[in-house]
Amino acid sequence: MHLESALPIVRALADGVNPITGEHYPAESPYAEPRALRALFCAIDLMQREAAREKRRERLPANFGKPWNESEDALVASAFDGGATVPELARRQGRTQAAIRLRLEKLGKLPPSGEGVALTQ
Repeated sequence: MHLESALPIVRALADGVNPITGEHYPAESPYAEPRALRALFCAIDLMQREAAREKRRERLPANFGKPWNESEDALVASAFDGGATVPELARRQGRTQAAIRLRLEKLGKLPPSGEGVALTQ
């Protein structure tokens, strides 16, 4: 079951409502017990955070966080030498622009981003 489907069920239980019938549970129901309620609301909070995290992950490029391999390095370096821009490379490789910039720095194709910048405290 997906979180988006489970969340309304757990919310209904926390509200003291039968998620199938919509009827309110009696006051002596286990769902009305304070510790059970706290546990349900804790579960709801965790489920909401995880659902939001999943939505953020869906917006990330396909290769976000994946390790680089030698063939990708060669491809990125060659394309960059051929005039491809960082945004183009990011789209082609399924990576963020920041990941492409960092990889190009590591491959010696771009100067380190901190180079030439005076650090002050």
